[in-house]
Amino acid sequence: MKFVDHDLYLTSEDFTKRRAGLTLEAVLHSSFWHRCYLSFLSSLDSRSPRPSLDPRGMEHNLPVNVREYQELAKKALPKMHYDYINGGAEDEYTLRENIAAYGRIMLRPRVLVDVSKIDMSTNLLGYDIPSPIIVAPTGAHKLANPEGEVATSRAAAACNTIMVLSFGSSCKIQEVAASCDAIRFFQLYIYKRRDVSATLVRRAESLGFKAIVLTVDTPVLGRREADIRNKMVFPPSPNLEGLMSFNDDLGTGGGSKLERFASETLDPSLSWKDVEWLKSITSLPILLKGVVTAEDARKAVEAGVAGVIVSNHGGRQLDYAPPAIAALEEVVKAVAGAVPVLVDGGIRRGTDVFKALALGAKAVMVGRPVFYGLAARGEAGAKHVIEMLNKELELAMALCGCRSVAEVTRRHVLTEGDRFRALL
Repeated sequence: MKFVDHDLYLTSEDFTKRRAGLTLEAVLHSSFWHRCYLSFLSSLDSRSPRPSLDPRGMEHNLPVNVREYQELAKKALPKMHYDYINGGAEDEYTLRENIAAYGRIMLRPRVLVDVSKIDMSTNLLGYDIPSPIIVAPTGAHKLANPEGEVATSRAAAACNTIMVLSFGSSCKIQEVAASCDAIRFFQLYIYKRRDVSATLVRRAESLGFKAIVLTVDTPVLGRREADIRNKMVFPPSPNLEGLMSFNDDLGTGGGSKLERFASETLDPSLSWKDVEWLKSITSLPILLKGVVTAEDARKAVEAGVAGVIVSNHGGRQLDYAPPAIAALEEVVKAVAGAVPVLVDGGIRRGTDVFKALALGAKAVMVGRPVFYGLAARGEAGAKHVIEMLNKELELAMALCGCRSVAEVTRRHVLTEGDRFRALL
């Protein structure tokens, strides 16, 4: 079936009208949301226009890798929104290292293995999925495409994989749940007002979400200088409407509005006691996202969580934190098989997925690549990104002599540490 994302070729003015038509009713819930939304619309001005891309031949000349989708996304989005999606904290060292660290891991292929049949399937928390690639939680998908997380959810479902829906979704959780039949997890922050977090958990439970992914690396927001410089206008999450009221001056002064929103809502007193509290209010399995040390991994197991996600928040929180893939093996060894370990951050190729599996990951989560696909070609682009990564993983497995993910082992990779130890 041919696909042309007509919204990709809208002018900045037309795109603004389209987006306003889709979301205005929701944000008129209160005067604060109305003002926030008008401020959001005002950011889509001539300072950062939405460039036009030539649609001729697009559907017959698709991107062949994630980096090409990233270039299309950069052309398609206003600068403020591309910088928000693509940026990191402070010097962006961790952001760059998340990707670069994968490039320093070499593969050790085995030959003369019958790889005529490759099985990439795995099981996560009791759910069978055809590959170990799932969609990471990222907020505000309507910055990329007017259909937002509904389009992303359908793309994930078409690939039979799991989507982790962000609390900051620009679509209501009910809309995403109704969009298609699929396995979904829900990402959560624990707020200063615990009742808000509890309400979100109850909604997720009632709508059939299968697990809670608790982000634990954000007691305060990292310093994201591109957003501060751009005075980033973050569209309010409709999932918080009616649950929180905010200072009317939230959108004034210097810096980003996201920064001030975080300062009013995030709880710097977040501790392991709050993991126990979350367990007490839900029967859903809980995965902790944001663990990068053996010490915290062991505490997570002691706390009784169902899984650990090695993540540095895509390089958006603490700069000079270790790249996710560099922290993975330490966490895997500390957990010692008690719970599954996932990893996110920096994955751009199927070979990256293979390397993560070899270092002990049960599955990987991809965030920005899916966002790039969504920005470039809508639902079809997001789906194509997942499909490309799956095909690249299948190829890497075949060329390394692995017929199933179970056959991908530590002996298939050579890390920097391995090379250093070989010199001793």
